[in-house]
Amino acid sequence: MSKIKLTKGEMKKQRDQLKQFRRYLPTLQLKKQQLQMKILEARRTLAERESVMNQKAKNIQNWVGLLADPSMDLREWITPTEVLTEPINVAGANLPMFKEVIFKQADYDLYSAPFWVDKGILEIRDYVAAKIEVEIVKKQIALLEKELRTTTQRVNLFEKIKIPECMDNIRKIGIYLGDQQANAVGVSKVAKKKVDAKNLEEVLI
Repeated sequence: MSKIKLTKGEMKKQRDQLKQFRRYLPTLQLKKQQLQMKILEARRTLAERESVMNQKAKNIQNWVGLLADPSMDLREWITPTEVLTEPINVAGANLPMFKEVIFKQADYDLYSAPFWVDKGILEIRDYVAAKIEVEIVKKQIALLEKELRTTTQRVNLFEKIKIPECMDNIRKIGIYLGDQQANAVGVSKVAKKKVDAKNLEEVLI
């Protein structure tokens, strides 16, 4: 803790800081609560999306063997060309919100291609999109948890350090100024007595 000046000016400064900390603390505490709630919501969403992804993974098991068909290489059509997200602000944290996965248009000979290709491509794309959405939700949680750690540190700083420090400084300055005032009154009384004694002496002479 830095050394403070024991002056009226410093007293005002400490009181202003204390007022500011006490005004800002409830906002931080509310933000902390909001972040905790959003993290719980995001974790529930993650569990739901993972369940969907796992189901889609089971769905494509029927196509795994067919993917090995050397006559049809589907990788070009099941690899995303773009992942679209929308930025949203949640309790001060900027998060990506999943919108859509873009794939290259499948371009193959409908006559020579196996009959299962269309269905296979759609099933695999569904799984890929579900997997990407799961990763985005995980990123949301990571960003929310990072923001929560920062906010919690600030709440603790205000609650456990800044506010008690200001209150202690105000107390110390108050005691010092009180002592100084008492000393000044004492000195003033002594001086007055000396003046009164001198005046009395002059009168008697």
